[in-house]
Amino acid sequence: MSDSAATSDGLLFLTDEQLRKGIEAMFFAYRGFTADPDRILEGMDYGRAHHRAIHFIHRSPGTTVSNLLAILGVTKQSLNRVLRSLIEDGLVRSDKGREDARERHLFLTEKGLLLERELSDAQRARMRAAYRAAGPQAVQGFRQVLEAMMDPEMRRQYNRLKEGGT
Repeated sequence: MSDSAATSDGLLFLTDEQLRKGIEAMFFAYRGFTADPDRILEGMDYGRAHHRAIHFIHRSPGTTVSNLLAILGVTKQSLNRVLRSLIEDGLVRSDKGREDARERHLFLTEKGLLLERELSDAQRARMRAAYRAAGPQAVQGFRQVLEAMMDPEMRRQYNRLKEGGT
């Protein structure tokens, strides 16, 4: 069987070795994808949870804490710790809900927007270079693989974000 592992009828059969290589590539790609933001955040005593919160608050300004909990899949205690530091440091603003005062709506401040831009610029540069090197068909295939790996609820959340929702 060739390296592509495709058969004449279009079905894909992968060996355990090919799957292992894909898994390892994913681990190393993730390290590369997170390396630039990690370096930026290191001196601020922030980590990847802070980065993810900043990313999704930017992506959906006014998102609620409960929505962010669902997207990030972290505990309420963990998210509260992250949000507390981001709010105290002036990166995130938390507003009471208009219809339900118990709800908290999250927004990036100007300072938060600047940090988000620095973090996302670094990741976009890495993604842009990788996409250019791989070509359009590989980019589409890569997205399809990533979407197929998502659990159904994660895929629904992803599709809502893709469509501009929260």
